[in-house]
Amino acid sequence: MPYVKNLSFQTKDLGKKSTLLLTFDSSVKGLYQTCFPTVCWLTTFGQTGSYRICVTYSSQLAFSRPQLKNGNIIDAETCVELNDGEKTTLTRDGSVFQFSNPVKGVPGYLEALNDSGSIQDIALGFKNPRDSMPTPVLYFKEVEDASKIVAEFTPILRAYVTAEYQHTTILQEAIEIPAIWEQNIASLSESTTWNLTRDTATGRYNLTQADEGTLNSSIKPTVVGA
Repeated sequence: MPYVKNLSFQTKDLGKKSTLLLTFDSSVKGLYQTCFPTVCWLTTFGQTGSYRICVTYSSQLAFSRPQLKNGNIIDAETCVELNDGEKTTLTRDGSVFQFSNPVKGVPGYLEALNDSGSIQDIALGFKNPRDSMPTPVLYFKEVEDASKIVAEFTPILRAYVTAEYQHTTILQEAIEIPAIWEQNIASLSESTTWNLTRDTATGRYNLTQADEGTLNSSIKPTVVGA
């Protein structure tokens, strides 16, 4: 059964207006060549005051045919949920695209065959229970007809502090600054809270897990993608 993980990132009197970016950009075969990570969550915290962003990840994975605008994935036309070791086929009937029901594939991998008759973009993402379409994680550019995607995905989430990107931006190359935090979401508890701090002497940021019960009801929630 798919699991759901809830993560809260909070800060108080950070000292500098800062943008937190979360993405799954860990090592994947063909990264920045045939597949590209996306900005999954992005929010800006103010210089003073208390702020928090809450995000939800589900292990229910899905392939989709994404819709793009100015290098950002803005929506998806169709999708199919699938689990580890399953595969699907994208076909086209007139102007309608559709993924087939998943069937057994190679254990440890997810596969999508493009049988639409033309080159297509395909995205791999996760689908939260209340969402109609998945949140894209990896973007596969210009998959040729009769070609297939073979993806091996581990949900390693990384955090960066940078204002150089937009929500759902496709990362064409690695983020130049180092990540301040990395976690395999599968290994976390169902709900975790993380404190973002900034060292005033060095300007370096740090994310550390908060003790249970430290959430403050006065913290201002931030808007995902702000």
